[in-house]
Amino acid sequence: MIVSVVSMPEGIVARTALSEVRERLAASDFVVVDIDEGEDPPSDEQPLARLLGLDDKTWDWLGRQYEPVRAVYHAGVVGCVVPVVDGSHIKHIHVFASERHLVTIHHGPVRLIENFIGRLPEDMPSDGTTAAFLFLHSVLEAFRRATADALLDVGEVEEAMFEGRASQYVHQLAHLRRRAAQLHRAFLPYAAVAQEFLTHRRMANPGISEERRVLNRTHESTVQLVVMEINSLRDETRRAADTYASLVADQQNLVINKLAIASVIFLPLSFLTGFFGMNFSYLSNHLSSEKTFLWLGIGMQLCALFVAMYVVLYRTHWRQLRDGGPRDVAAGGRGERSDRS
Repeated sequence: MIVSVVSMPEGIVARTALSEVRERLAASDFVVVDIDEGEDPPSDEQPLARLLGLDDKTWDWLGRQYEPVRAVYHAGVVGCVVPVVDGSHIKHIHVFASERHLVTIHHGPVRLIENFIGRLPEDMPSDGTTAAFLFLHSVLEAFRRATADALLDVGEVEEAMFEGRASQYVHQLAHLRRRAAQLHRAFLPYAAVAQEFLTHRRMANPGISEERRVLNRTHESTVQLVVMEINSLRDETRRAADTYASLVADQQNLVINKLAIASVIFLPLSFLTGFFGMNFSYLSNHLSSEKTFLWLGIGMQLCALFVAMYVVLYRTHWRQLRDGGPRDVAAGGRGERSDRS
């Protein structure tokens, strides 16, 4: 277990033991405490809340691994579990805040915690509640950055799709769709809990200060903005996948049309081959000379070929299929995309 204590307002970071943290939390000084319990914390110890001097059973869940997203307000103290984007993973951090202290608890290193502690000397929060809102704002900004990066990746993949079709684009789109689902699945419970908690706090405490009201409104609006951006990412990934499927279908239609044209050209020859391969008396009695065979066989083939070419050239847009090809499909896709934008 790694315990870091940040003395405020100096912003001095010190490593200490858990027993000393209990004494610091009992004092009146404003401190920020970060506790890393490691990836596999021991299961036979008493709850972390008791080790920190919190004897109320309300906080027995504090620091417990695999705890779901929640928010609890009790005796002037707020405790919550928030999801955090850490690279390609989603981790959950426990936050315990009062007017005089802020405690964060997690399992394993989290870059967001390190960045937050490093910015404390510059941000200079005046109390634990303000520090908690700063931390939650960092959480929301991490979700926004992850969503923005995924949106940029979707745009790059979509641009590359119009230049050519490759299996790697399917894998990239599948990865981005999983990323969008991961962000949505992680953030949606927090958005619901935050909305419910902040609304309840305003209704239960009509005398809350204007500064706290501003922080609440800012946090609520940012939460809704993140939800909208994640939903936009999900829609963009779906649309990009549909666009790729449409491009592939158009390409397949071109191939099928060209195969159909080749079939139309060679179908009369196949018919004549089968016709003259039949053994009945008319062919045997009347087609006895080479000249008659050439006039009838080759003539019928040429007439059928001219009729087929006429139908293909002027009835099935062969010129567009011959001159356009995949480039027209790509240009058409870009045009539709620019029209939508």
